[in-house]
Amino acid sequence: MPQVRPMRADARRNYERLLKVAAEAFAEHGENASLDDIAKRAGVGAGTLYRHFPTRQALLEAAYVDRFEALGARADELARELPPGEALMVWLNELCVATIQVRGLKPLLGSAVTDGGPVARTACGASVQGAATRLVEAARAEGALRADVQPIEVLRLAHGVATASELADGQGRQIRRYLTLLVEGLRP
Repeated sequence: MPQVRPMRADARRNYERLLKVAAEAFAEHGENASLDDIAKRAGVGAGTLYRHFPTRQALLEAAYVDRFEALGARADELARELPPGEALMVWLNELCVATIQVRGLKPLLGSAVTDGGPVARTACGASVQGAATRLVEAARAEGALRADVQPIEVLRLAHGVATASELADGQGRQIRRYLTLLVEGLRP
């Protein structure tokens, strides 16, 4: 097995600067922010950006993996604090709010909930899918959800709720209402 060398200090600084600038650019311009502009703002050449992040998707994932991991950890926190059905509802609300407030998360969530899509196999996809699985299984066991409801279906529907709420007012103020309608429809 080939040995992986640690990054040189300058390469590590470039990597971290690219991630910081990318998160800012995605927040300002959404998922289609100019990669050339990101490289310039980070003070590196395009070749350096592509050496670290060969695709736009790879850069998006790296820029937001911490947020997805935090959403996964939040699911576990809610599961300890609330009854399963309520924990699922609160987590879905927070997930939907994040996908609207943090530009760039929604396309990653959308990719994470497609059948076998590339993000589904990344840390972002694994965090959100794992969290959904734990919460949905607990809610089903409690009787708060129909027995045939699958975690991936709940994630896909939550993605739809975030999109519908954003279309309704651009701010996501309808998320709670739409999630209530959704969850009530999923009850046994």
